Amino acid sequence: MSIDPTLWRHHYPDGVPTRIDPDTVPTLVHLLDESVATFPDHTAFTGLGSSLTFAEFNRHTQAFAAYLQTHLGVAKGDRVALVMPNVLASPIALFGALRAGATVVNTNPLYTAREMRAQFVDSGATVVVVLENMAATLAEAVVDLPLRAIVVARVGDAMGRRGHLVNVVVKRVKHMVPTYDLPAAEMFGHVLKQWHGRTPSPVEVGPDDLAFLQYTGGTTGVSKGAMLTHRNMVANTLQCHEWFRPVLGHGDDVVVTALPLYHVFALTVNLLLMLRCGAHNLLILNPRDMPGFVRALGKYPFTIITGVNTLFAHMLDAPGFDKLDFSNLRLCVAGGMAAQRPVAERWQAVTGKAIAEGYGLTEASPVVTCNRLDTTEFTGTIGVPVPSTELAIRGADGADLGVGEVGELAFRGPQVMLGYWNRPDETAACIGPDGFLLTGDIGRIDDDGLVRVIDRAKDVVVVSGFNVYPNEVEEIAVGCPGVFEAVCVGLPGEATGEVVALFATRNDPQLTVDTLRAHLRANLAAYKVPHRIEFREELPKTPVGKVLRRAIREEVIGQ
Repeated sequence: MSIDPTLWRHHYPDGVPTRIDPDTVPTLVHLLDESVATFPDHTAFTGLGSSLTFAEFNRHTQAFAAYLQTHLGVAKGDRVALVMPNVLASPIALFGALRAGATVVNTNPLYTAREMRAQFVDSGATVVVVLENMAATLAEAVVDLPLRAIVVARVGDAMGRRGHLVNVVVKRVKHMVPTYDLPAAEMFGHVLKQWHGRTPSPVEVGPDDLAFLQYTGGTTGVSKGAMLTHRNMVANTLQCHEWFRPVLGHGDDVVVTALPLYHVFALTVNLLLMLRCGAHNLLILNPRDMPGFVRALGKYPFTIITGVNTLFAHMLDAPGFDKLDFSNLRLCVAGGMAAQRPVAERWQAVTGKAIAEGYGLTEASPVVTCNRLDTTEFTGTIGVPVPSTELAIRGADGADLGVGEVGELAFRGPQVMLGYWNRPDETAACIGPDGFLLTGDIGRIDDDGLVRVIDRAKDVVVVSGFNVYPNEVEEIAVGCPGVFEAVCVGLPGEATGEVVALFATRNDPQLTVDTLRAHLRANLAAYKVPHRIEFREELPKTPVGKVLRRAIREEVIGQ
């Protein structure tokens, strides 16, 4: 049973409906087609100074879809994996795959070969599209995998004549492309030229067909693919559209996309929603290059910016950021991790705009709650459920709790995933017979209707908005010769929200922290490698021998 929604309706802006109809747009391809018809000459994307209109972007997606269908035989339901940061080729490949009827598997380009391979195997990907900068890692990952094709993109693809110069600079001047060996790979830029003007054959894809396998640790810590249908993604896009509508421009917004499009927050809010709104998407390839990031922001009158707490903090510390023109800025949205009040207050002091925090999870496409976007101050809450979203607070016994009581947050709505890919038991563990998705997060609803997150029941560590799963880190650590046992926990971190910490026991006293760290770096993406590694004589355990993560975390924080 959900909590009576009249409790928070007064927080809804005027004109925002309490419900949406997710069936008004059948699929994400229909959503794009509508946007192209409405905004054909508007700028859709800009990357490294080169831009594409909606019409140009659409023609590229059609060409790539025709290539996938005709040349590679990609059919409805086939999985196409994308290993791409924020370059123009990324949304082209994504929507090209959707046009061909395929299911997109977003793969983090920061992954090691082991991590990539595990995702390709689990998803059954048949085609992989990779940015050339990550091709060396991919080459190691795909050995002996039965792929139909590997397509290698370059940073300058879809940039026209200027793209050749960009590619030369990236490869020959900045040396950002390691040597790789993929002799059978096809080049993305060549594909777009060769198939220019071609259109794909119609595919009977419906609302209940899979659009994405979006990998997440969920509530158990085991990485698995959330099955997000076209209806799920369309519903969340429409929910967000209604919630954002009061503060949006009329097709003239410029949104800063520094979060990677393979992250579900940016996927829905920055890509799908902004396409729906006819916004100009400013793609930031490397937000860690703060001088370059600030220069890019200075060139465009941006109106919307999204980010995680870490990104906002780094921007505030970047030289020259406070000198930017914020007169056009209307909306700042935080998600992916908890926004910290000191950062939010500094942000408002510099930009003049409050950060509106939202909450979501991959399994919900992802948005389930958000603060009003016309807020004039940081609330410290996650706001209220977006249209067509029900909220329940569940006790440890599964019983429904009331206002002010603390329990597990659970949500139901059209954005909730179909389930986990090939994992019915995991699906049943988090989606109940009543359709409510158990989040693993502990919270409450205040008397005024605002929702607060108290703590995470799950052990997932969130580093700059990215999930790190302790089970995986522990398994890799124990695989290092000399390690006997290991436990991974998250500790507070000023720069990243949390940092990964590893505590281990040894059966080889000669094993050093440096050796263990080198082993972890060789097998984990950089953000998963523990910031703190410590050897101990023993680890706290239950009577049956299970290591107590929470006990060691509380001990360390209390020191």
